[in-house]
Amino acid sequence: MMSRRRPHPHLFGKGRGEGGERHGVNPDACRLTSGRGGRAARMRRAPLIPLWDRDCFGSDLLGGRFVLPARGGGGRSSRRLAVCSVFFFKLHHCLFSGAQLNAQLENWLAQAQPTGRPARAIIAPHAGYTYCGSCAAHAYKQVDPSITRRVFILGPSHHAPLSRCALSTADIYRTPLYDLRIDQKIYGELWKTGMFERMTIQIDEDEHSIEMHLPYTAKTMESQKDELTIVPVLVGALSDSKEQMYGELFSKYLADPLNLFVISSDFCHWGQRFRYTHYDESQGEIYRSIQHLDKMGMDIIEQLDAVSFNNYLKKYHNTICGRHPIGVLLNAVAELRKSGMNMAFSFLNYAQSSQCKNWEDSSVSYAAGTLMVH
Repeated sequence: MMSRRRPHPHLFGKGRGEGGERHGVNPDACRLTSGRGGRAARMRRAPLIPLWDRDCFGSDLLGGRFVLPARGGGGRSSRRLAVCSVFFFKLHHCLFSGAQLNAQLENWLAQAQPTGRPARAIIAPHAGYTYCGSCAAHAYKQVDPSITRRVFILGPSHHAPLSRCALSTADIYRTPLYDLRIDQKIYGELWKTGMFERMTIQIDEDEHSIEMHLPYTAKTMESQKDELTIVPVLVGALSDSKEQMYGELFSKYLADPLNLFVISSDFCHWGQRFRYTHYDESQGEIYRSIQHLDKMGMDIIEQLDAVSFNNYLKKYHNTICGRHPIGVLLNAVAELRKSGMNMAFSFLNYAQSSQCKNWEDSSVSYAAGTLMVH
């Protein structure tokens, strides 16, 4: 029996609305239990999940899908291409091949400017590339493949009710460009802490926050693809104390210049369908109010202040889906600063899927930034 994993239908095109998201599921919604290699059993309690946290939109825009056998081919699990061994994605109702994906990524990266310092971590969005591909390029442009050998990808759990972090059961993630190998040595170190759950096939199949970063990771690191490994981590709805705990754990990996951390996050999800309509009249048009709200949070992130970021979220309830991965990063930086490491964060690009001007409109915001070590 082969357990198959299909990717979330977000890679190119609208997916489920403007970056259509389901985010930050209530950790009390259900309980997960799983054995090694087994599927998780879900015991659901009545979930109280905000509408912006749910999967509100439903058009499948992938013509071809990744699948993930549980343990195939010599005991290794991997994602393999499902439709005639050719990966296709749909962009504005047209089918594109992996070669065209490669060309589009090259085009976006060519338009972004390097800052001159290699990134130790980046924050980049995970919506459909038609909405955020150009924005994400500004973060990935800062990656130096001559230095980086391992990429940690921390993505929020949009719908699996996790109160901790989870690791994949796969060994290889196949992309339209080339295979990405999961670093089993690092996974082994993380498993030993007892702080991680296993991603079931179903959870891995439904989640897109990590998968959306695989093509960009493969593209920016293609010159080192034979040495590159990845460490995908699904981040649950962590408490402030757990963000600090995971930050402390990951700080030693963030300190290593061979490692790059990719923090997967979109920013404000605004509109009645997300049940979030914060509006500051002093900013003028609604989209300007959204930008002002996002920029307040981005300014705090640039200050690398985990406590202030959590206070900002509690005050404004901004629907930043990757708030927990961001919190883990900020706490990791705080831990390294105790030992005198000097780090700085800068946002390089900001975009919105559309400009909201009335209460019937909706949008998702995207931001790209880089963490540098001085």
